[in-house]
Amino acid sequence: MTVQIETATKVLKLLGDKTRLTMMSLLMEDECCVCEFVSLFDMSQPSVSQHLRKLRDIGLVLEERRGQWIFYRANANHEAYELMVSLLKHLPSQKEKLHDLEQKGLRVCCE
Repeated sequence: MTVQIETATKVLKLLGDKTRLTMMSLLMEDECCVCEFVSLFDMSQPSVSQHLRKLRDIGLVLEERRGQWIFYRANANHEAYELMVSLLKHLPSQKEKLHDLEQKGLRVCCE
């Protein structure tokens, strides 16, 4: 699928940030809750939410509310999804971070 230059520019600009790039890599593995990102990145919830808002605003991630919690996942229907897949395959897998979080009992800790 061909991606419009304007879309590619927005996506690549957002993914130029290490935190957002890592978030997208994690979300390509599995959905995550804000509380999991807070633990993984050792950041405040408002900071994590700002990063996710930017990704959500251009449609790279989808959110689903479950009670008071919001879960995020990569949007496989986004125009630039294949571009992200292609980019992220050149980076180390983030599965280990999710596994470590699970081992610590912090995976989906807000349910």
